[in-house]
Amino acid sequence: MVQAKLSNFLPEEKTPVSTFSIKKLRFIDLFAGLGGIRLGFEQACKELGIKTECMMTSEIKEHALEALEHNFKHKMMVGDITKVDEKTIPDFDVLLAGFPCQAFSSAGKGLGFLDTRGTLFFDVARIIKEKKPKAFVLENVEGLVNHDKVNPKDKIGRTLTIILQTLVELGYKVNWKLINSENYGVPQKRFRVYIVGTLEKTISLDFDHLPIKTFGSICEHGLPVKDSHFTRCLFEHYSPDQLYGKAIKDKRGGEDNIHSWDIGLKGEVSKEESELLEMIFRERRRKKWAKEVGIEWMDGMPLTLAQISTFAKYDNLEEMLNHLVSQGYMVREYPKQLVRIDLEDGKYKTERHQDKTKELGYNIVAGKLSFEFTKILDINDSAPTLVATDVSKLGVVDGNGLRTLSLREGLRLFGYPEKYSLEMFNTKERIDDGFDLLGNTVTVPVIKMISKRVVEEVWGEH
Repeated sequence: MVQAKLSNFLPEEKTPVSTFSIKKLRFIDLFAGLGGIRLGFEQACKELGIKTECMMTSEIKEHALEALEHNFKHKMMVGDITKVDEKTIPDFDVLLAGFPCQAFSSAGKGLGFLDTRGTLFFDVARIIKEKKPKAFVLENVEGLVNHDKVNPKDKIGRTLTIILQTLVELGYKVNWKLINSENYGVPQKRFRVYIVGTLEKTISLDFDHLPIKTFGSICEHGLPVKDSHFTRCLFEHYSPDQLYGKAIKDKRGGEDNIHSWDIGLKGEVSKEESELLEMIFRERRRKKWAKEVGIEWMDGMPLTLAQISTFAKYDNLEEMLNHLVSQGYMVREYPKQLVRIDLEDGKYKTERHQDKTKELGYNIVAGKLSFEFTKILDINDSAPTLVATDVSKLGVVDGNGLRTLSLREGLRLFGYPEKYSLEMFNTKERIDDGFDLLGNTVTVPVIKMISKRVVEEVWGEH
């Protein structure tokens, strides 16, 4: 096997394009989601005066299929790509895929294509091997860069290394880059890995940055706001404009963070109790406490009364702690020991279990997703990365109230056109389905930018 080197993935200089050698490009769209990769590719081709035809779409998530059926016409729709025989797929020119990131077998010995078996990338690779498209555009999460890294000093992890090696062995000139969507036309900080390959030349993924947009530029106004105990507590302590960019979580801090006790969510606390909570949430992450207790370090462990008394000098310390427990800001619990759980075939996993042989301690209760809102978007800044687990908890100041991010705003944060609709999910019962799809979709303008370059380089007559 020829070992692929990182130098093989360096970009070449871009050459100006005059005309194109093709009138229509055929493509397939794998792990389609909302169809964002397809959309960006189609937009690029339309701008270049080239027609497109989607030969096959693959997606298994039911609510994603609803969105795809509503927003696109499909020639061939398939479900589980692992069950599709690559020989039955119609011929196509470009493969598009936002495949999930998985670890490859730890027993792999640099076998390239064979080493990818058991992962969804294998299905991408076997289709490329069989159909030999002229180009592909792949997208993945930022974590792919360091995924399954063997040596901390390595530039990339084993997973990405095998992916790149496999694609090179299949006969492609391959390049990849970690790109932040914020620099290319959408008001969202979103780093994603893009991998492109063609049979003839390496495609540069270096692009000039665009001016950064703010969330305020795509924000809707006058939508219904939430009236709840949480929002009332919030506005009793902060004005609407003071909330821009604030996070609400108890287990982290910083000047842009609001703790639940800052707004009296579970009851008002005294100045001294607030100071005590602040000290505890900082101290609880120090490794010395785990060493002292005799457990494998845990990020945020309960501290005993004796431990707390070393840094919190209050005459009525125990009384204050118990009062905070009664209010629900703190909890009594044992430190959690790291426990190995043996599985089949010699595999194992580790879990955290409370160790009741240790002394009970005091700990902060609420985690990141405990509150109705976890982050208030700043109209004067770009939005943070939208992820499926908490996009429904992003808050938007609207007038003098607070509401959740709308699906339309979510689509705009990814650069989807206004004609794209998720209205089927715009109900109380289905809104989470819409947010789930948004948290996993791609940035359309970035895909368009990359696709345009690929098409220009491969089919342009220079």
